[in-house]
Amino acid sequence: MATLFLLPSCLGDTPVSAVLPADYLSRIKHLRAFFVEDLRSARRFLRKAGFDAPFEEVAFVELNEHTKEESVESLLQHQGIDPVSFSKQDIGVVSEAGLPCVADPGAMAVAWAHRNGMKVTPLSGPSSLFMALMASGFNGQNFCFSGYLPVEAKDRQARLAELEARSRKTGQTQLFIETPYRSRQMLESILSVCHPDTRLCVACNITLPDELIVTRTIAQWRRNPADINKKNTVFLISA
Repeated sequence: MATLFLLPSCLGDTPVSAVLPADYLSRIKHLRAFFVEDLRSARRFLRKAGFDAPFEEVAFVELNEHTKEESVESLLQHQGIDPVSFSKQDIGVVSEAGLPCVADPGAMAVAWAHRNGMKVTPLSGPSSLFMALMASGFNGQNFCFSGYLPVEAKDRQARLAELEARSRKTGQTQLFIETPYRSRQMLESILSVCHPDTRLCVACNITLPDELIVTRTIAQWRRNPADINKKNTVFLISA
């Protein structure tokens, strides 16, 4: 049975050996087909991970936010790949950062693999979400990941108020993320909407040299905000 391997990648420019197990690095060397989010960054990561096969011998299929799940087969055919024969070989899924398929288009590859009777094997690697939760001091038994919040400021603020209310009512930790170029705006929205006693954990650039993981009340954050502009950040709220 062919296997779809879910291959975590580094969360930034860190040594591969520092965050990925040796067994993982040995497994990828035999692969000759990959679903990737971005071709250039995937190739760069694979080389860092010790993948030394000529890329001319490798099939890469890009899945991104514009790909529709039902179009995976047609996407393969567009690249001259027979979907049936493709599903008969071992394939890797590479995300831009961290775990594939979590807030990530790689989930479409996994759904396709299950439909085609492939074995799906997730490999160990860094998860910014769980590492942030571990380091936050918040409830780790009852939590909810909401992915990306609305882009429009008014809608984002309404969603933040909703998440804070849910946390206050249930004790559930609320996790969400934002693209690096909007991290500063997200922090500003949180500080403008949430109650002064609500606790906020800001976890930036996890595993990188400038890693920042700090938990404070909203009132304390307002007095001493952090510069997280253009940094990969996980936000956690506990009301």
